[in-house]
Amino acid sequence: MAAGLSLLLAACDGSTPTTGPADADAASGASGSASRAHDANANARAVQGAKLMKIAAPAQGGQTRAEVYAQVRRMTALGKQMFFDPSLSGSGKMACASCHSPDHAFTPTNSLDVQIGGTDMRRQGMRAVPTLKYLQSVPAFAEHYHDSDDEGDESVDAGPTGGLTWDGRVDRGSDQARIPLLSTFEMASSPKKVAEAVRAAPYAGAFREAFGERVFADDDATFKAVLKSLETFEQSPEVFYPYTSKYDAYLAGKATLSAAELRGLQLFNDEKKGNCASCHISQRAKDGSPPQFSDFGLIAVGVPRNRAIAVNRDRRFFDLGACGPERTDLDHRAEFCGLFRTPTLRNVVLKKSFFHNGIYHSLEDVLRFYARRDTNPEEFYPVVKGRVQKFDDLPRQYWVNLNTDPPFDRKPGDEPVFSNAEIKDVIAFLDTLTDGWQPAAH
Repeated sequence: MAAGLSLLLAACDGSTPTTGPADADAASGASGSASRAHDANANARAVQGAKLMKIAAPAQGGQTRAEVYAQVRRMTALGKQMFFDPSLSGSGKMACASCHSPDHAFTPTNSLDVQIGGTDMRRQGMRAVPTLKYLQSVPAFAEHYHDSDDEGDESVDAGPTGGLTWDGRVDRGSDQARIPLLSTFEMASSPKKVAEAVRAAPYAGAFREAFGERVFADDDATFKAVLKSLETFEQSPEVFYPYTSKYDAYLAGKATLSAAELRGLQLFNDEKKGNCASCHISQRAKDGSPPQFSDFGLIAVGVPRNRAIAVNRDRRFFDLGACGPERTDLDHRAEFCGLFRTPTLRNVVLKKSFFHNGIYHSLEDVLRFYARRDTNPEEFYPVVKGRVQKFDDLPRQYWVNLNTDPPFDRKPGDEPVFSNAEIKDVIAFLDTLTDGWQPAAH
């Protein structure tokens, strides 16, 4: 985190960070691919350092470099304690970590389609829990996103992109943390309940030290400080974006992929086969930063309706992603209906439910859907009186929003884009995206 801290501290006095001894040491071997990877990872963390600076800085006045460093450390430690504290919830039984397990890339440990919460711990959610890892590079939501990194031309409109939720409705980590805390079917708490819990918590003294004596004078002030602490913790690079997968080592020249993994990578990148990399970018950015395995775009792929979700028992109800019901600012914009943000595929093999409605529970099933959605739709959608009810979770007037790029450019009778053997190869490659790879262990 040295480079990130350098930028963070430089921001305190408005200076431009210069190359110091540590930076010079890191740069000295830049001619090698491993060193380039190290620098790229450091650059990614440097950007996040600037974000942490904004979180930690006071509304008025300035802080010394040492004060900023200490404040970030305090907030990170507090955020971690709160992340695992069930007393913040309305039931007193659900913590952030209940649905975001560190051992499963901050996704659930169980294979439920959607999670259960609420004050009685019996209310079912409506969307699968996404990972909290690798969100540091997600841009703020934009209806028309222009990024020169892929095309070399900022005039290219990538369409709706960004935001930290399935529907892209919030841009800041503190706003994201607010959602589950207050949701009636998640932690089902309130600012008052959260404030009371923090006042009674073992870390109350540390909380007061970090935010001042008056932080407990007002419930809303306490709640905002909680959200900022959670946001800061969730941007800890060593925990949430370490870039320690085998694929990262491969890009750095420190690992060799197996034959199956290489075949999977080729299928993943092939525009005429999986075309996965068109949304789940697998190459380094132009600045050398590691691939995020998402372009963060919002896309409609026509996932089948999950009838196991309680809200879907109402045949008139549809979760339309960016145009509602959770997001309301675009509910009058038909072109956004059915769109959900593309998740990162880093650590994807650790997940136990997939897509926004959690309908699938294995990567084999996910890849079969991608490969055979259009060639064999009867395998995924209901068949009524001999007719396949395709795209049964998206009203027909919004089908124009569905993605038709490969692999979704085929029709019944065509050969599926992947064979069963190729699916296994792609999964072998996806397994290389899991953090914590160690050469000695392999």
